[in-house]
Amino acid sequence: METIAPLWLWGVFVAFVLAALFVDFVLLKKQGAHEVGVKEALNWSMAWVAVSFVFNGLLWWAVRDTTGSTELANEKSLEFLTGYLIEKSLAVDNIFVFLLIFTYFAVPAAYQKRVLMIGIVGAIVLRTIMILVGGWLLAQFHWILYVFGAFLILTGVKMWWAAGKESDLNDNPALKLLRKLMPVSKEYDGEKFWTVENGKRIATPLLMVIAMVGLTDVIFAVDSIPAIFAITSDPFIVLTSNVFAILGLRAMFFLLQAAASRFHLLNYGLAVILVFIGSKMVLIDIYKIPVAVSLGVVIGILAVTMLWSSKTAPKT
Repeated sequence: METIAPLWLWGVFVAFVLAALFVDFVLLKKQGAHEVGVKEALNWSMAWVAVSFVFNGLLWWAVRDTTGSTELANEKSLEFLTGYLIEKSLAVDNIFVFLLIFTYFAVPAAYQKRVLMIGIVGAIVLRTIMILVGGWLLAQFHWILYVFGAFLILTGVKMWWAAGKESDLNDNPALKLLRKLMPVSKEYDGEKFWTVENGKRIATPLLMVIAMVGLTDVIFAVDSIPAIFAITSDPFIVLTSNVFAILGLRAMFFLLQAAASRFHLLNYGLAVILVFIGSKMVLIDIYKIPVAVSLGVVIGILAVTMLWSSKTAPKT
């Protein structure tokens, strides 16, 4: 696995992530359990997007400084932006599943922030492992690109077919497995993951929610990570674009929670994006679609789908 990023940029990336986690787990923890409003979520969403663009600017500068090529710096910056946008757009579908999980388990609004904070840390660790393994596999076995591409196409078709249909967590195999593995109390015990009931230490519903959120994120990462590898083979760009998109997931969740009904057709757009990216991977040895074109297609699909959603949103 080769990357164009200099060693110091890896250090800057780690510093960004540690600073973000410090803000979430230390500074924001002082607020205590509380319901996150739309204004707070919007402000944090804009802040995370701004931080991501600042890092992309650093990436551009680092590549130009290292290689002396402005053209290559522009290309790598576009790769980061495209990967970031793909992960952000696919995260919307992830968020809708989180909403379903929170509704199913009747998670109090004041506790949802902590669940998402812990979920983000788990996502960063698991996705880092998956990206490094995926990058090594692609470097060793080129034909895996075709497997990933076919998988994304099938996933896109499946997502289109399932769009608009009600999901039922009762049929979720992961939930059935978790219920068999651990006894769960019927009531929440504040923000605790374990409680004592009849003299026995058992899990609270909040621990079940954490487990479901983690499993869901891994499932969605199987889609998003190959999609970003279709844009770039550089593991640094795949990792950083993925992680920066995840860091803003908590704020994005609370923002979309208030406007979920206005994006009721977005799954159709995400399905088309997956099919497009999968086709790009399958055709890579016949015709390599430029990164700028891929970015334009993704933005265009999202714009059309969101406009279509807003015009056909159910009136409340």
